[in-house]
Amino acid sequence: MGLILFCKREKYIRFEYHLCPEKFRLMRSEADYSDVIENLETHKQIAQGNPNCGPIAQLEIPERFRWLTAVRSSIIQTSHPHPGKTDDLDKTFDRLFEELVK
Repeated sequence: MGLILFCKREKYIRFEYHLCPEKFRLMRSEADYSDVIENLETHKQIAQGNPNCGPIAQLEIPERFRWLTAVRSSIIQTSHPHPGKTDDLDKTFDRLFEELVK
């Protein structure tokens, strides 16, 4: 469904998502597809720091990451963050997105 990558030292945060409508229907979720997409897009805008997304989007990158990955009851539920190392954040993000999301 989505991936978020964060690096405090590089002041980097990136969030992308992919949700196939056909696969979503197979899950027989009580949530509406358009509501889930809207929530995912809001998460993406918050990660990007879009000022139109309210005060959370205006937080510093580490605080935005903590807010986006907080365990809470909502439409979008994230797994626990996993640490790692890389020399190329965008390349690693693209690889993980292809492997884990698409």
